Amino acid sequence: MMRARHRHIFSAALLAVIFAPPVVAAPVPMEAVDVELVIATDVSPSIDPQEAQLQREGIAEAFLNPQVVSAIQSGSLGKIGVAYIDFSSREFNKIVINWRVIKDKPSAAAFADTLRKAPRTFGRHTSISDALELGQFLLETNNLEGTKRVIDVSGDGPNNWGRDVTQVRDALVKKRIVINGLPIINDHGGFGTIADLDKYFINCVIGGPAAFIVVAKGFQDFSRAIRNKLILEISSETPANAVRNPLLLKVAAAPLPPMQVRPIPALPPRDPPVQTGCGNQFGGFGPFNGFDFPPRR
Repeated sequence: MMRARHRHIFSAALLAVIFAPPVVAAPVPMEAVDVELVIATDVSPSIDPQEAQLQREGIAEAFLNPQVVSAIQSGSLGKIGVAYIDFSSREFNKIVINWRVIKDKPSAAAFADTLRKAPRTFGRHTSISDALELGQFLLETNNLEGTKRVIDVSGDGPNNWGRDVTQVRDALVKKRIVINGLPIINDHGGFGTIADLDKYFINCVIGGPAAFIVVAKGFQDFSRAIRNKLILEISSETPANAVRNPLLLKVAAAPLPPMQVRPIPALPPRDPPVQTGCGNQFGGFGPFNGFDFPPRR
């Protein structure tokens, strides 16, 4: 009799568990920010340890710069969300710092400190397209709601692995993600030197309303370039002297209406042309050759 009663109690409890309504986790509240910014830095084999350190240190110094902090605080909300990734190719890409909200000097300093202490990432190949896809994933899975979403790509070479970079770029632009570029151009020649890398970034990498590049003349110039670039990305304003700066090229000066993308023509080729198309570039680090860049969409 006692056993039968226990069986009835157990059966009732089991039925209660089976037919109980599912427990739904409360949605994570979204935090509003002025900008959602993914910083993607190249760690492919063409980047030596000293150059990798110059990139890390340049970005850390930028967030410690009063002008950058002031640009952050000048926004309507006075804060931005930042994530930092090292990229080379899909298997080696690494999220060095996941989303941080930066709103003042202490939060900017904490970001810089974490970046400086992070171990170096070693990569293989150069897949800007993989970096863009990881940046898109981070932008679409965070708990931030930004007025604009930006992926900031820096590197010293073209896409040579993964998907066609223009296909990925165009897909991201349709999602209203802006892609800006910081090509690192070495003047000294040798391994890692790419002729016309700035034009490659303009025609093949960047996209979206008011997309632009800032050129770093070698890794020693990276700190200056990334500082100025962050100020422009965060504030959406071009300083008066930047218009005359040959290292800055703003591709679309004014924001476009939602879901509208204006075709931007390719830059005129040099004579003789030294560019190739935007497909994966294999076979070393010499000057581009072949056919001209196609018009951007």
